[in-house]
Amino acid sequence: MLITPGGAPRGARTGAVGALVALALLATSACGVGEPAAPPTVTAAPDVAVPKAAPPDPVKPKPKPKPVVWPLNGRPTGTTKVPARPAVAVKIENSVQARPQTGLQKADIVWEQVVEGGITRYVAVYQSTLPGTVGPVRSVRPMDPAIVAPMRGILAYSGGQPPFIRAVGKAKVQSVTMDSGDPGFRRSGDRAAPHNVYGSVKTFAKQASKSRATPPPAQFSYAAKVGRGTAATNDRTGHVADVRLSPAQRTVWRWKAKTKTYARYDGSRPSISSGSQLRARNVLILSVQMKNTKYRDPSGAPVPETQMVGRGKGVLLTRGKALNVVWSKKKTGKKLVLTTRGGDPVTLDPGNLWVELVPRGSGSWRVR
Repeated sequence: MLITPGGAPRGARTGAVGALVALALLATSACGVGEPAAPPTVTAAPDVAVPKAAPPDPVKPKPKPKPVVWPLNGRPTGTTKVPARPAVAVKIENSVQARPQTGLQKADIVWEQVVEGGITRYVAVYQSTLPGTVGPVRSVRPMDPAIVAPMRGILAYSGGQPPFIRAVGKAKVQSVTMDSGDPGFRRSGDRAAPHNVYGSVKTFAKQASKSRATPPPAQFSYAAKVGRGTAATNDRTGHVADVRLSPAQRTVWRWKAKTKTYARYDGSRPSISSGSQLRARNVLILSVQMKNTKYRDPSGAPVPETQMVGRGKGVLLTRGKALNVVWSKKKTGKKLVLTTRGGDPVTLDPGNLWVELVPRGSGSWRVR
């Protein structure tokens, strides 16, 4: 057995060294048991600009629906559609014996025309309101079809000469007449014939044929609000219109600021209907050509005819203002078109309208 320096046997020394190495390795290994692994190294990503989301489109409010208006006066109906009833035109007398009339204040449009002897008669048109009594009702005249035809409705009258009645049918207008026994007419005991015939517009309307029991097309253009019509925004004053239709008829319209309407006078006397003075939101004065027909009335006077197809000058009064206009009408069945002298379209204020058909040459008017 070998003895190493220091006196220990060589084998024992070698074993001790091995044991010490083993103990060191075991201690090193024991120190790592149960300890967490070192966290991984994390490298921060560079900042990236994130685009902002576009703001949502603002919700647009739904446009308010336009109000439904009566086609013959431009006023709101207060309903979702125009009631399905026709325009009813009634021929009403304006001689001294016929005054005061009944129901004229309820008309949407009234046309005043010269007939035989220089007296005047009215074509009063109803659609927004159908009064129970109007009158006195008289006979048809040759210019009536051209006034009524564009409305595709009814013309109610007492009777007339056969050629004039045939002209109404030729213009595709439905006649409702007392002479034919149609319902709705009556005679009043308060007046002498022939100034005592009265009619019910409600009853006349019920007799409309199926194709006519519908609202009429608008005859004129109307502004959205009162005071916005073409004449109302004009600078020219129009407080009084003195209209001389014939030696027998002078019609005067006077502006009334309190009611924003024109009051009607036969000469200097207030024109009365159903106990009230007649008033108009719009007054339209037109220069028209007149000719005598070959026909005569029962008294022997020649029956004149206003030429409604053609072109001419006129003036529109609204809200105390006056506007020079030009009118034109191409055919009997076409509506009358209004423009300014410069050719721009003309709108009326919402409300009723009176039209004065002044004979060219023999009639005249003055506005101030």
